[in-house]
Amino acid sequence: MGKTEKKVFDTSTSVAPLGLIAMDSAKELGERINSYFLKWALHDDIEDEQKSFLIDVDCPRFSSGDGKGLIKSTVRGKDLFILCDVGNYSCKYKMYGKMNSMSPDDHYQDLKRIIQAASGKAHRINVIMPILYGGRQHRRTYRESLDCAVALQELASMGVQNIITFDAHDPRVQNAIPLTGFDNIMPSYQVLKAMTRTFDTLRFDKDNFMIVSPDEGAINRNMYYASVLGVDLGMFYKRRDYSTVINGRNPIVAHEYLGNDVTDKDIFIADDLISSGESMLDIAFELKKRNARKIFCYATYCIFTNGLDTFNKAYEEGKIDAVFGTNLTYRSPELLATPWFHEVDCSKYIAYYIASLNHDLSISEVIDPHQKITALLENYYSKV
Repeated sequence: MGKTEKKVFDTSTSVAPLGLIAMDSAKELGERINSYFLKWALHDDIEDEQKSFLIDVDCPRFSSGDGKGLIKSTVRGKDLFILCDVGNYSCKYKMYGKMNSMSPDDHYQDLKRIIQAASGKAHRINVIMPILYGGRQHRRTYRESLDCAVALQELASMGVQNIITFDAHDPRVQNAIPLTGFDNIMPSYQVLKAMTRTFDTLRFDKDNFMIVSPDEGAINRNMYYASVLGVDLGMFYKRRDYSTVINGRNPIVAHEYLGNDVTDKDIFIADDLISSGESMLDIAFELKKRNARKIFCYATYCIFTNGLDTFNKAYEEGKIDAVFGTNLTYRSPELLATPWFHEVDCSKYIAYYIASLNHDLSISEVIDPHQKITALLENYYSKV
């Protein structure tokens, strides 16, 4: 066990007693995180009376759709961590006799209700919001709202001291709250760990492996993978028709490739989000035309707004070999049942992070996974 695990429940060094709230949108992830806390507590010989670190909450609705937040046990003096998945569309509520799927707006309102219900009694409030609310509306081009910046300022004004997110669409949005803690975490190590456990014949070298960025916006995260693995980096850029707007966006005319030859190489493509997935598949098809060997896609959030049919077909035709995605947001049972989707578990990572914050320990080692990736690759090569 690491030093963080050993000290995680040493009350003499913690900021305050730990409390974890998992909103309905993040129940599964919250239970996994709690299981690590309980395991570490047993290791530290904490009294058996500590059954769970989860605090039960509820956000019931009136028949008109109005809601309220309820916290069902004490939070006084606790270092409170609230886990919320604003992208979980499987959560539903009844309004005027009809069932409605909860939107990001609904989840965000419920989060604020629970913060209100704490009524200033908690020692500190921290929000873990893997998908940042309004994160895709992160900058103003015309007369537009700035949803994410306003939401962050609102949370800060309500007393939230730390906001933790994963792979933000544009982390510069933190400039809206310069005096509030904001951490944007990249689960790079967890992704490579999942890949090495799923495929035991990969060779991460320049002759056999290559990183390709799906667009210029994702170049930084792909540069990181290319750097730590020591392989070449290519990039596609999206040529758009700026004279037309469809569904709020300028349509993509073509994907143009810039980079070295991909012939007979396994390709890894990383992005923050797979929405419809059309761009990711277009890139996979283009790489296959250029004689790439295997195509591995990764997105922190795999939401597949247009369904799975196109990806099922692409897998059957050999255009893609695997899609990796985290458990930081809701994954439908249909997605989990496909042969091409592989889950990247981030629950232990979040547990480490919470434990570090709860004890005011440095989080630099948690955020920067370079040493872990190096050890992972050495162990992987020793078995290949």
